[in-house]
Order: sequence, then structure tokens, then C-alpha cells
Amino acid sequence: MGRHRKQSPAPIKRGSVIALTGLVPAGFVACAAASDLDSDQAAVQFASGDDQEGALGARSADSVEFVAHAMAQQRTAVPPVVKTVALSADRVKSDLPAGQLGVPGVAIAAYQNAERRLDAENPVCEMPWTLLAGIGRVESTHAFGGKADSDGNPLSPVYGPVLDGSLAGNNVIRDSDDGELDGLAGYDRAVGPMQFLPSTWKRYAADGNGDGIADPQNLFDAALTAGKYLCDGGLNMRDLAQQSRAILRYNNSMAYVANVMAWSNSYGNGVAPKPAQLPRI
Repeated sequence: MGRHRKQSPAPIKRGSVIALTGLVPAGFVACAAASDLDSDQAAVQFASGDDQEGALGARSADSVEFVAHAMAQQRTAVPPVVKTVALSADRVKSDLPAGQLGVPGVAIAAYQNAERRLDAENPVCEMPWTLLAGIGRVESTHAFGGKADSDGNPLSPVYGPVLDGSLAGNNVIRDSDDGELDGLAGYDRAVGPMQFLPSTWKRYAADGNGDGIADPQNLFDAALTAGKYLCDGGLNMRDLAQQSRAILRYNNSMAYVANVMAWSNSYGNGVAPKPAQLPRI
């Protein structure tokens, strides 16, 4: 599928629609299969009321501990529900303190959570949270500068431009989700703080905060999904060539890659990037 390019970013205002790039599908993700448990095992788990941890191979299939652990494994293996959650308008901004270079605290929490999850699920990738922060900075300045609640939900939904050909430099992308994620019919637009096209989100969607839902507007879900997308195909983010290849999936522009890498490095060393390091995208 074609990629769309973005123009030079304009200043971001609260509640505004952001003219940013969205992700373009690059492959398929296989969903893990749930464990096979019969009804008797499920009944034992329900009666026990506990989730036990430990290696399955070290437990007897007849023990309550084995069944409890297997049921917990089954729950985590179930693919999350892919949707955007309707939230109340009276939510308040997270009060987590900002980190280096002003990265909002709730965004740091989301990026670092994604790093930990990916380290456990795909250690070959070696994803640093700072790279996800670089993507988040370029795509949405970390959800309008951290205007998100403590659960990682933006106070104002983050949307890219409508991809109907009216904006020079962007591809035309017909509707792929009946407006389910982007709220539009006829054409698509990128959604959420990490700016995913609906079709890409549905292929890579991850539940970063453990609520059983993969919401592209949620910082925790979006950060983990972005990590999965970048890591796809066995890429290693510690290899600069492979990292560049991964970032190009977001926007097929070396200027974009340079911007993301510059911010990623800055979040790692605490030194703001120089203007020369941030070419026009």
C-alpha cells in the first residue's frame, strides 16, 4: 500500500486536529492462541479464586495451582478488543512530573512500559523507550504536550488530516474501518498520539495497560503497538541501519528518520537537538 508524506509541522493547539503522518501496513501479526483448557479445569480455577505463577512444566495438570496459572495464561493470550473508548469530558491532566527535556510524565510511563513489555516479549528487538519517545515527539508532541489523564487517554482526541487528497503531499487512502477508529466515512486519517492508520492499527494493536482493549488514542496502547510495528520482521533497534529501516515504515523520508533519531538521542542524553539536526520533513 502507498505511503503518504507530511508537510512541515505547524504549531499544535489544544483540541486541534494534527496534520501528521500515519502508519502504513507493513505485514501481518499472528495472534497467540489461547490455552486449551477443559470445563473441569475452568471450574477448579473459578473455585480457587487465585492466579498462581510458575512454570507450567513443573506443575501437575490436576493441581489447582496448575489450572490457575493456565487460566491466567489463557487470559493474556486472548487478543485485545480493538476500539476507541468513549470517555467522560471531566477527566483531568495527569500530574506525573515531566522528565528530561519536558517529556510528560505519563508519556514516559507509557514509553517505558512498552520497553519493558517488548524486552520480555521480543528481546531480539532491544527497543529503547527513547526511540518510542522520539516517534511520539514528532507525531504529536506526546499527545498535545502531555494533555492526557493518568490512564494515558488524551483529553482531546488526536487525529491526523483526512486523507482525501485535499492536502498536498498526502496520499489518498479510502476508508478501511467504517469510521470505527477515526470517526470518518469515505476516507481514513491517522489516529492517536502515535498516529496509526486504522488498517495498520488493527494488524498490530496491543493492549499496553492491561485492560483488555487496544485503543489507538491511549498512550500505553499506542506506545506498545508502535514498538511492535517497529520491531516487526526481527529488526534490532540497536543497529542504526535496522533502526532507520524501521522508522521509515512510519514515514518514507530520511528527514523524518533524522528528526526521530535526533529526539531519541536527546531524550537519552538530556541535551536538546540542535536546529541543524532537525531537517524539514
